Amino acid sequence: MTPQHSPEAKNDDAGSRLHGEYKVPGGKLVVVDLDVMDGRFANVSLSGDFFLEPDEALEEINSALTGLPDSSTAAEIAAAINSGLPAGAVLFGFSAEAVAITVRRALSKATSWADHQWEVIPPSVLPTQVNVALDEVLTEEVGAGLRNPTLRFWDWEEPSVVIGSFQSVKNEVDPDGVQRHGITVVRRISGGGAMFMEAGNCITYSLYLPQTLVDGISFADSYAFLDAWVMAALEKIGITAYYVPLNDIATDQGKIGGAAQKRLANGGMLHHVTMSYDIDADKMVEVLRIGKEKLSDKGTRSAKKRVDPLRRQTGMARAAILEAMQEVFTERYGAVESRLTKAELEEARNRVDAKFGTGEWLNRVP
Repeated sequence: MTPQHSPEAKNDDAGSRLHGEYKVPGGKLVVVDLDVMDGRFANVSLSGDFFLEPDEALEEINSALTGLPDSSTAAEIAAAINSGLPAGAVLFGFSAEAVAITVRRALSKATSWADHQWEVIPPSVLPTQVNVALDEVLTEEVGAGLRNPTLRFWDWEEPSVVIGSFQSVKNEVDPDGVQRHGITVVRRISGGGAMFMEAGNCITYSLYLPQTLVDGISFADSYAFLDAWVMAALEKIGITAYYVPLNDIATDQGKIGGAAQKRLANGGMLHHVTMSYDIDADKMVEVLRIGKEKLSDKGTRSAKKRVDPLRRQTGMARAAILEAMQEVFTERYGAVESRLTKAELEEARNRVDAKFGTGEWLNRVP
């Protein structure tokens, strides 16, 4: 049999072996070296700084991987490992799923942050409808390979409510409050809950990435994985934050934000986050319909208590927090500053006219 190698795979010695690495968030480093012979894994060697009992389980994992088709999905690889583990085996600091991600990286079917040239688009004031349309445009571009993976910070002026893709307008928004406060209501392409946004009252960003970055990572785990840099940025400014499954970001003093995602058929992915900075809670509850069922699993009876602004917890200006976030992302992933192109802005405005600014889109779930 003749070894076959992906031309993009990482190799440990001038291309003779496929090599993959994956650092488990909050866990250990997993390393896999292997060959592909006649379309199947061969000469598999798992290593890392993890803990595994009994010792013999390491060879069992290698054996379970040997002979698998190189077209195996992450789920199929993890299932084979779990089936091959001896009864009572303990994996500490890693998992079968982590090994699967590592194997997929060795095959260049999964990627790491370091495999991409990242770009950052600083905040620029745009109408909320254009911000929402840009999420669709830029996600499509990244999926098609027309733009590098990108982090974009939003900015806006008009007070707005941005509802999730599957939310009902009448169930989420109070028409009297909307009219009284001059609120623009927009529907985005990602799921999740409604966002109340006034100029300067929250921090919103969108991450446009190829789905290869989260290959093998569960939908639930992908949220915390994609926001690890945010937790580091918050820690830098004195906030210890954590994820509350599925998509809430919180501190010991309360919820500070939430995330939403959308995956496109062309391989692009949107990860969108809004964090409260200085929200007018009284106005928010006049504009949004936030019922008891929504709060039932949040440990609070008041929507006002759920939104704990970053301004009070840090004492920092919003611009300073944004700057800290951009610095951490840039340093961690080697990102370079970018900007929206004229063509991207024009396409976004066209989509506002054709989709995001229409009553048909806004009321697609009445």
